[in-house]
Order: sequence, then structure tokens, then C-alpha cells
Amino acid sequence: MNQLMKNKKGLILGVANENSISWGVAKVLAEHGAELAFTYQNEKTGKYVIPLFQSLGSKFYEILDITDDENIKAVFTKLKNHFNGELDFIVHGIAGGPGKGELADGYIETSREGFINSMLISVYSFTAVLREAAALMKGRNAAAITMSYYGSDKVIPHYNVMGVAKAALESSVRYLAADLGTKGIRVNAISPGTIRTRASSGIGDFETLARFAEANSPMQRGVTQEEVGRTALFLLSDLSSGITGETLFVDAGYNIMGYAMNCVINEK
Repeated sequence: MNQLMKNKKGLILGVANENSISWGVAKVLAEHGAELAFTYQNEKTGKYVIPLFQSLGSKFYEILDITDDENIKAVFTKLKNHFNGELDFIVHGIAGGPGKGELADGYIETSREGFINSMLISVYSFTAVLREAAALMKGRNAAAITMSYYGSDKVIPHYNVMGVAKAALESSVRYLAADLGTKGIRVNAISPGTIRTRASSGIGDFETLARFAEANSPMQRGVTQEEVGRTALFLLSDLSSGITGETLFVDAGYNIMGYAMNCVINEK
């Protein structure tokens, strides 16, 4: 079972450092025989991530401006040549958009620019990438996954516009699954628990949120990059050939709970 991705070629987006969820996914896929290509945000990020990519034997890593359609097309032209016109999977781990400090106040304080940027970077980027990738993935029992979060479904303090964006992302997953299903391309989302990443550090009081989730999940703990990676392995491999349009939680069961088992309730 350790070669589930043998002869499969894939693109990983969203690695910012070794703590990124996308990096945890990449390591698991590589262990199972996948041939990986990567994109990264800019030269500054490249100093940290290129050595990671090289450690997995990747020979393709390109800067990608997810807000520039021409740049996306150019990167996929290079990827087509690199993989000889074949692509089996995509891991989309890109998120962001709100300006500095916009997650500190309530959602109602979201600026027009922050809202548009969050939708563009966190949501539309997945659609833009799949549009370019579809021709390379057609008829290969291919799969694409993106990363969501529980804030898409319930109000999470300081998550604000990103929760709205993740809700739109999950809806996009369903529409993309419908569009691409007849081409042999499956589209799903993973909703990880509160993993400590660079992105999560921008959420106010994240550490309290993480500890609360860990204390109140049925398994009384958080989850790891590797656990998300193994779930990604399932969704991207032929084991999940009949699954598309779904959002799969990997959060030690936190999302099922309707009450807090371990919190202090102040008596009036």
C-alpha cells in the first residue's frame, strides 16, 4: 500500500514553509510514489521552500501569481512540457486576501477591497487553476483537492471574511465537481482542524481557539499535517474513485459537537 501514487503526476500549490498543510500533504504523496511539481508565491518565499521541494526530488518549481491569468497560463504551459501533457492531481492550499488587521474586528467591518481580494485569492484561484489544468487531467481518473475550514459553516471569532470565503470555496467545489465529472476529474475539499501554520497566525487569539478545539473534540486532541496528508492521499488516489463534490473533515471530530465538554461557564 506504500505506492498508491506510483506513476501519478501532480501539482502542489500553497507551500509557504515546512509547517504548511500543503507541505504535509506533499510529503505523504511523495512517500507513496507521486512525482511532484510545485508553485510558490514569490522570491522571498522561494528562499525557504525551494530546498523543501528539492528534498523530495522535484525538478519543477515556479513562482505563481494567482491573481494574473496570463501568469497562470504561462506556468501551466511549462508544466505541460515538464509532465509531457499529463497531470493526475492538484493540491490547492492557497488562501488569503484580507488586509492587515481586517480579521481583528467583526465581519461587518470588512472593507470592499478585503472582501474582493479574499474571494479572488482564496476562492477564484481554485477555479482559475482547474480551468487550465482540465485539459491535462481529462480522462485520467484525475483528482483535485482544496483546503477549507470549519469557519465556513459556523462563526469563528476573528475568522470573519475568511469564513465567508471558505463557504464560497466549498460551494465552488460542488460546482466544479459537476462541471468536470464527465471528464474523469474529481473535485473535493478537506477541512482540517486548527493546525498551527503561518496562515493561522494571522487569526486573532488563534492559540486559545486551537486549545479549545483540542479540549472539546471527541478525540480530545488536535490533528497533524500528516493526518491531513493521509486524507489527501485517499482523495487523490484511486481508492476514492467514486467520491466527488465533498468536504471531508479532518479535525478529530470537533465539527460534530453541539456543546463544549471542557470549558468554564461563568455563573450569573
